Amino acid sequence: MHTKTEKLQALGRLLDIMDDLRQGCPWDRKQTFDSLRHLTIEEVYELSDAILDKDLDRIKEEAGDILLHIVFYGKLGEETGRFDIADIARHISDKLVRRHPHIYGDVKVTDADEVKRNWEKLKMNEGKKSVLEGVPRSLPALVKAMRMQEKAAGVGFDWPDKQPVEQKLHEEWDELQKAVRSGDRRQMEEELGDVFFSLVNYARHLGLNPETALERANKKFKSRFESIEQRAAAQGRSLSEMSLEEMDALWDEAKHRK
Repeated sequence: MHTKTEKLQALGRLLDIMDDLRQGCPWDRKQTFDSLRHLTIEEVYELSDAILDKDLDRIKEEAGDILLHIVFYGKLGEETGRFDIADIARHISDKLVRRHPHIYGDVKVTDADEVKRNWEKLKMNEGKKSVLEGVPRSLPALVKAMRMQEKAAGVGFDWPDKQPVEQKLHEEWDELQKAVRSGDRRQMEEELGDVFFSLVNYARHLGLNPETALERANKKFKSRFESIEQRAAAQGRSLSEMSLEEMDALWDEAKHRK
């Protein structure tokens, strides 16, 4: 692997390229914090896809795209006179040192869970009004539920094991069925949300990431559905021309092939 000097040289080259692009490229000159925002979100999802696929070459590529965006934000901040890439690096470095007193101080910890609890306590000492304050409003709902539950658990607001979580999940499911029987759509939506939230909590107690689990299910469905489309096309037919029973038969074939 590369030496620290080589790593710094590579980062320095990226900073120089960013300066060149901002000065000479019409597209790069046009960009603002607002215009980059949705592009950054897209890049993060592309990195997420590469991680799910366990594709190390793509992880390297997509992480590079995100690094470019961080450098770009640093350049935009520099142009405002408010901050630059050095301020970004110093800020995160200072925060990491401050929040790892077991590394840079004399605090003793026994495991990763204690590190997480100390992290949340330190955030509160820095002036946070709520442990949930750091959960972004724009996170997808499934991810947001997981992060809020993790942060609440970090200060002890959590069941000790999965048994009461299972019980709560069954209770919420029963309440959803009651709402369905009532026909009250607003109540159904509320109870369905409670089921999702409880299911996320159950996944967390199993040590699973619900977002990852659901995305893997999405990929599996996509692969199998595209397979039955291909099988139908090989027969000279489209799915809209087939009965549900015929499509189910192709689906079962796709399941057995995967």
